[in-house]
Amino acid sequence: MHLAQVNVSRLIAPMSSERLAGFVAAAGPVEAEGRSAPGFVWRTAAEVPPGMRTHPFAWDLGDSAGLVVNLSVWESLEALDRFVHSGQHLDALRQRRCWFSRHPEATSALWWVPEGHRPRMAEAAERLRHLRAHGPSAYAFSAGRAVRPSEGRDDEG
Repeated sequence: MHLAQVNVSRLIAPMSSERLAGFVAAAGPVEAEGRSAPGFVWRTAAEVPPGMRTHPFAWDLGDSAGLVVNLSVWESLEALDRFVHSGQHLDALRQRRCWFSRHPEATSALWWVPEGHRPRMAEAAERLRHLRAHGPSAYAFSAGRAVRPSEGRDDEG
């Protein structure tokens, strides 16, 4: 099994604004570092501007200036954790309050997928909604409340 993860960030300003210049500058190098990280399998991302109602994550826009959605697959929870908490990603993580607004609910969800599976945004949106509505389970969980593949079945949703 591999680990899928989605994270959603609400922008405090449009991507083209000076307030997000640091984020825009960091995004490429962080993505490149992630793609070369041990245990990385696959990644896609999307920007959801205000007013876009057809994207699977449009329900989470709120009154934000838009969303940044990252969806990736990793060989293990440990590989994802090593990437998240080191290097350029950690540097960017420390600056997140300069670029993203606080969110009262979970902003990321994790779930196990068969090797070779590439989740789509609609699947990721459903997992995050499920986590917010029902809390951590084998269907969707957080890094702090991780569920190992042997601890439950993936079809609880």
